[in-house]
Amino acid sequence: MNVLIIEDEEALAHELEIFLTNHNYITEICYTGRSASEKIATNLYDFILIDLGLPDYEGLDLLKEAKKNNPDAACLILTARAEVYDRVRGLDLGADDYLPKPFSLLELQSRMQAILRRKFGLKQNIVELGDFLINLTDRVITCRDDAVNTITKKEFDLIAYLILHKNRTLTRTQLSEHIWGSIINDDYDSNYIDAHIKNIRKKLNVYAPPDWLETVRGLGYKIKINA
Repeated sequence: MNVLIIEDEEALAHELEIFLTNHNYITEICYTGRSASEKIATNLYDFILIDLGLPDYEGLDLLKEAKKNNPDAACLILTARAEVYDRVRGLDLGADDYLPKPFSLLELQSRMQAILRRKFGLKQNIVELGDFLINLTDRVITCRDDAVNTITKKEFDLIAYLILHKNRTLTRTQLSEHIWGSIINDDYDSNYIDAHIKNIRKKLNVYAPPDWLETVRGLGYKIKINA
């Protein structure tokens, strides 16, 4: 999942980048509000972390731009400001949560996971799909108590992203952008998405048929979860 980090403190920005990258996020850093504004206007993100105390830009104005240009992104405010007004104003403008500085990176991760659960209607981080249990936090797949150890990092990322968008068809372009951080261009062979899906099915079939992983002909893929 793509994360834009907007933070002018370089040490903190790099700390966030390393932590989130190690937790399987694709990250970009903007140290100024002006560069962040350009990124928000042209790119799509799953998470936008916004420092309110930028020297060249009002953080709440960036939040407004994010909600306008990236309406599907989850926005989390990072702030050293003590005033309750700033926090309330941010939430009123559509921020999904805020973290006062200094904060724990583990708390940041927990807040991001909670936002995902709310945003995508998941009651917990363990999802049952047929005979399989998918633990989105621990990144573990089991089938009737047997651990599925053959799924690669990117294959799990694909499964997890499709779960978050359950019952919704995602195109190859969407999957490429949000899992690999790049958009497939017209000249590029997009079969690598199909190859990953084929490998997932082959590996899971050893344990049980993954009938919940569906191909939508001419469009893309989806994971079907019954309400």
